[in-house]
Amino acid sequence: MHDDNPNNKVDISALPFSQACENNKQPILEVLQIELQGFSHVLEIGSGTGQHSVYFAPNLPEIQWQTSDVTSNHRHIIAWHNAYPAPNLYSPLAFGLSTDSVPVNSQFNLPYDVIFTANTLHIISRALVERLFALAGEALPVDGKLIVYGPFNEHGKYTSEGNQRFDRMLRAGNPDSGIRDKEDIVSLANAHYLQLRKTYAMPANNQLLVFQKI
Repeated sequence: MHDDNPNNKVDISALPFSQACENNKQPILEVLQIELQGFSHVLEIGSGTGQHSVYFAPNLPEIQWQTSDVTSNHRHIIAWHNAYPAPNLYSPLAFGLSTDSVPVNSQFNLPYDVIFTANTLHIISRALVERLFALAGEALPVDGKLIVYGPFNEHGKYTSEGNQRFDRMLRAGNPDSGIRDKEDIVSLANAHYLQLRKTYAMPANNQLLVFQKI
């Protein structure tokens, strides 16, 4: 993604901005270009600022990319969509894990065959992590994918000193947040008919986990 639109100069400084999204968008895209082959409808849970969606959609032209988040974040997502529109990018649906079911794909009257979420599991509570996997297991069709990006512990241990510091910061702000153990997440996924198919090592000690419904 370039910093300007050929038809309308965009002041990036005026948009809500996440440096983490800017840093990881290309590595994530490279994996999505592999893992989304043969798929068509993605629901992004927790679209945040909207930066990921405006980068992924035009670089995945065969994919219909549906954003979603709590309504308080919609104005941020829409601002990015207005600055960088794409024909396969859709305005955010209202979705809060604590109260809502997976939004209906009303655009095409077809189930979402992929659910994508980035940098969410360590922010939300353990109860909401469990609900996310339960909803994904219920909503996805057989062979559908749940793709999760973020930091994970391995065998109960931090994978880096940076992740350990980050986890302490998270828990100081909210004791119910924190970096999740990968093995625990895999077990939770299995309980909802989602099997881990592949793990990608990503920059900055993050991972991208690809689950598939059986």
